[in-house]
Formats: sequence, structure tokens, C-alpha cells
Amino acid sequence: MVETFFASCPRGLETLLADDLLAAGGRDLKQISGGVHFLADWRACYRANLHSRIATRILCRVAHGRYAKEEDIYQLALETAWPKWFVPEQTIRVDVNAVKSPLKSIEFVTLRIKDAVCDRFRRDFGRRPSVDTRQPDVRIQGFISSDECTLYLDTSGAPLYQRGFRQKSVEAPLRENLAAGILRLSGWQPGIPLLDPMCGSGTFLIEAAQIALGVAAGARRDFAFQELRNFDSVAWKTLYDAARAGEKPLASAGIFGSDISPVAVRAALANLDRAGLLPAVSLRSGDLLDIEAPAGSGIMVSNPPYGERVSSDDELAAFYPLLGQALKQGFAGWTCYLISADTRLPKMMRLTPSKKTPLFNGALDCRLYEFKMVAGSNRGKAGVKAV
Repeated sequence: MVETFFASCPRGLETLLADDLLAAGGRDLKQISGGVHFLADWRACYRANLHSRIATRILCRVAHGRYAKEEDIYQLALETAWPKWFVPEQTIRVDVNAVKSPLKSIEFVTLRIKDAVCDRFRRDFGRRPSVDTRQPDVRIQGFISSDECTLYLDTSGAPLYQRGFRQKSVEAPLRENLAAGILRLSGWQPGIPLLDPMCGSGTFLIEAAQIALGVAAGARRDFAFQELRNFDSVAWKTLYDAARAGEKPLASAGIFGSDISPVAVRAALANLDRAGLLPAVSLRSGDLLDIEAPAGSGIMVSNPPYGERVSSDDELAAFYPLLGQALKQGFAGWTCYLISADTRLPKMMRLTPSKKTPLFNGALDCRLYEFKMVAGSNRGKAGVKAV
């Protein structure tokens, strides 16, 4: 049975998400800001949830219609065949997003959709599902534009960037799907030395280790589609078992991390250990301004401090030139990718990026800067020049 789906992702990664969906079996893809509409059967939906490193959620469209007032949305939800998808004994949560909607209260619209779902079950069965906002069995998502309403069932559950093992976090963590997108944009492949010298709680390191060892993004978690009435447990077991069978034995993967903060290093160690990936990564405490490159060439990815992560602009003004100097002097032969919401970063580092890619880290408008460090770059020669 072919259904219509929408997969969301961090803005700037839509093309990479489309690649994931095509690989999973999606078709008729249409990219928009923040996601991709596509057609697929449920097996492809399962595969996309399990394997996509870029998607945030995958939603199945169950109703669509025009509206002029709240009552129209209530009627649309009331006539949707919710009993086809779940039973009244299950719990629900309703969330609504709106863009350019003339309706005054999105909270009231959310309540009316919930009422309609419950009224439909009460009409058909004489009993209704309960609401659970924390851990519902079924998540219903409404999207309202200026005159149209679309209702979705969330097939993912917890956001897909929650891989199922993060235990410790530090200030300003990078979401896992954004980290995975940056790794892909960098061109990194297993076998190429990879370094994150400001690793925080280890997001880049864990994503890279999973990729290097062939661990599917969702292999350590559950999904909301497993709670739906049409769930095909045989098809899911086949896909899941194939993914687990494709995992490689634990071994060093040429992935290196460090951080000046011992607290961050301990958090990264705890997360790697919980993910079962500790042997794949070499991790230590150290200041980027002092550490040596772990190989003659490779790829560096990092989320340097900016904005709220430092106490003042004076700190940044002092740190960024030192960062640029450290890259020039210690990382000839490396290509460095730094994501930052601070547009002053290249100028303050006194480096000219070879590429700038717009990305969003949550609500933060960021740029992914590429710096190709070559021999002699500290004198402003080919690849990186002084500014």
C-alpha cells in the first residue's frame, strides 16, 4: 500500500535527506525548506526510519482539506479513519504547527483536533483514547497553512536524531542528524582520519563511529510505527535483522577526539561506552591550541565555541586568531570544517574559507566553513590565505 509521507530535517540538509529517502525506496520526492514530501510503501517507511541519519521525523499523511474556521478542522479530523490506525486503549498526543494561519489560537486548534479524534472513537466504539503528552503510543501532527490543514501520523516517535544511547550532555550539543549531515558534506568516508578537537559530548565521534562500523542510525531504538495497527512485524524483523547482520566487528576506526574540558571528555567517554563504540575512537583531554594532528592528512569537523558558549566577545576575539594559527601551523594537509553562528569567525581566524554552506543548528542560523590547510598556508599561500 503506497502512502504519502513527509520527512523533516535540519534546514540546509534537504538534498541529503532526499538521498536517504531514495535509498530507502521513496519516490516522487519533492523538497521544501526543512523536509521532503515523498511516496512510499510501509516497508520503505520502516527502512527510512531505521537507516536515515538525516531525518528528524517521518510523518504519514492521513487527511488533508481546506478550512475557513476551527470547526472545519474539527470536521476534517472527525471524519479521518483513526480506528484504521490505532485502538481506543492506546494513548495519544496532538501537536500542531502553523504557517501564515489566520486562526487566533493554535492551542485551541490542537484541542479541537484532539476532541475530534476522541469523538470519532466514542462514536465508533463507545470509548476514547487517553492523552499522554510525555510518552504517547500514537503522535498526531497537524500542519496548518493559510487555508489548508494536513493531518499526519508520526511514524518515528522520539525524534530520529535521538539514537537511543545519549547519556551525558554538555553545553550547546549538536543534534546527531546535523552532525551526520556535516560529516557527509565534508566528504569523509571510513578509512580517512577524522578529528574533532572540541568534541563536547562526542556527537561527531559517535556518528562517525556508527558509520565506520556499519551501525544503522536507528538500530538501538524503537519507533512509533511499531504501535500502529498495520504494523508488519515480519517485514520489520527482516529489515532489522539485515541491518544488525551488516554491522562490522568493533575495532579502531581512525576517529580521534579531544576537548579542553575534562567534563566534556568524560561525557563523550560515557556516551561512546553506552553506544558500544568505545574501541572505535581515540579520545583524550587536550587544548586544540597545543595538540598535534593524529595523521599527516585527514578531515577535521568541529563546533567551536560561539555566542552563549563563551562569557564575552572579548574571549572570542582572543580565541579565534589563536585557533586560526593552530590550524595553519599544526594541520597542513587537513581539510577543516567548522560550524558556527558567528559570521565573524573566518575574519577573526584570519583565514579565507574555500566554501560556506548555510545550515541551521536548531533555530540558530549557521554556516559550515571549509578551510583547506596546505603547506605554507601560514604565509597566505594556496588553499588558505590570510585576510
